[in-house]
Amino acid sequence: MVKVEEAEAIIQAEVRGFGTEAVAFDQALGRVLAEDLKTDRDLPPFNRVAMDGIAIAYAAFAEGRRSFTIRATQAAGDAPVDIKTAAECIEIMTGAALPPSTDTIIRYEDLSIENGIATILTAEISKGQNIHPQGKDKKRHEVVASAGQVISPALVGMAAAVGATELQVKKLPKVVVISTGDELVGVEETPLPFQIRRSNSYMVQAALQKYQLHAHLLHIPDDAAAIDNQIAKCLQQYEVIILSGGISMGKFDYVPQVLEALSVQQLFHKVQQRPGKPLWFGKHDSGAVVLALPGNPASTFMCLHRYFLPWLEASLGIYKPDRYAVLNGDITFKPPLQYFLQVTLHMNAQGQMLATPLEGNGSGDFANLVEADAFLELPQDKVNFTKGDVFRIWPFK
Repeated sequence: MVKVEEAEAIIQAEVRGFGTEAVAFDQALGRVLAEDLKTDRDLPPFNRVAMDGIAIAYAAFAEGRRSFTIRATQAAGDAPVDIKTAAECIEIMTGAALPPSTDTIIRYEDLSIENGIATILTAEISKGQNIHPQGKDKKRHEVVASAGQVISPALVGMAAAVGATELQVKKLPKVVVISTGDELVGVEETPLPFQIRRSNSYMVQAALQKYQLHAHLLHIPDDAAAIDNQIAKCLQQYEVIILSGGISMGKFDYVPQVLEALSVQQLFHKVQQRPGKPLWFGKHDSGAVVLALPGNPASTFMCLHRYFLPWLEASLGIYKPDRYAVLNGDITFKPPLQYFLQVTLHMNAQGQMLATPLEGNGSGDFANLVEADAFLELPQDKVNFTKGDVFRIWPFK
C-alpha cells in the first residue's frame, strides 16, 4: 500500500504526449492549442472608427473652425470617402475605416446636425480621438494566442478573425471505461431488488467530456475469462483503460489477477486514503496505462479527480496551480488514512474560499456529490481538524 503522494508521483511519472492533429476552428472549443496562433494582417487591419459621429481633419478645428459640411455618410464596411476641403466632414459609423484625409472623430453627443451642417459643441477635442489605430492590438504575423492553452470562446473568435479555419491541437488519448459486475444492469432497465443500474462509467465519461474527450463504454460480467478476453482486446485498441469495480478483496474481484495474467505491470495497488483505498494503477508494453477504480461511486469520483484528471491535464500540457480552502467547521477523522472530505465552497467577504463539510454515508453514498463542490484533502498524520485550518481542494464543479 502506498501513500497518496507516492501514488500521485507514480501516476505522474507516466505522463506522455499523444501527438497533434488539425481540427476545424469552430470545433476546437476545450481542446489544447498545439502551436502559436498568428495574425494574417494587422489588428485592427485599418484605422478603425471607435464612435458614431463625424470624421474631420483636426487642423481645421485647431484653426478655429466649428461647423463642417457633411460630404457623405460612411457605414462600417464601406470604402473610405475622403473630404475635398478642410471645411468638410464625413458622417461616419463605429467600425468604419477612417478616410485618409481625416484624423479625428467627433461623437454625435458633442454635435448638432442641421441641414447637412455638423457643428461641434465642445472645446474638448484632441487630435486622433475615438480612433483605434491600425496594428494597435497586433502586427501582422504576431502571436495572438500562445500554444499550450485551452481553447476558449474568445480564442475561437480570434481564430475566425485571423482566418485560421483549422487549428493544430493536442491529440486526446483513446480511452475506454469498463465497468464490471453481475449486479449492474443498463440505465434503461428496471433493476431487480438485488441489482443496481450502471452509473460509474457514465459519471467518468461525463467528467472527461469537458476535455472534449469522448470515451467508449464497455461492460463485462463477473467472469474471469470474459474479463481477460475483453481487456486483452482493449490493450491493443486503447491508450488508456479505466476500470470501475472488481479490484477489492471479494471472491469475484477478478481484475487484478487478470491484469497480471495479461502482463500489465502493477505500479501500485491500494492507497492510504478514504475513500478509494483499493485503487490500482499499472502499464502495459503496448503503451497503454490502466487505472482500476474502486466500484463505490464516491471512491470512483474522488480517484478520478485526484489522480487521473491531473495525469490527463499534464499529458495535454495543461498546468493548473494548486487550490486551497479554509475549513469551515471542526472535523475528527481517526483512521490513519488521508481523508477526502466532500465540501461545498463559497467565498466570504474577505475573499477567502471556505469549505463547509457535507455529511455523508461513506464511499457508497454518491447522492451528496450532486450537492458538493469539491474534495478537501485532509492529511493522514492528524486526527482533529479545526475550523480555520487551510487544506488543498480538488474542485469538480
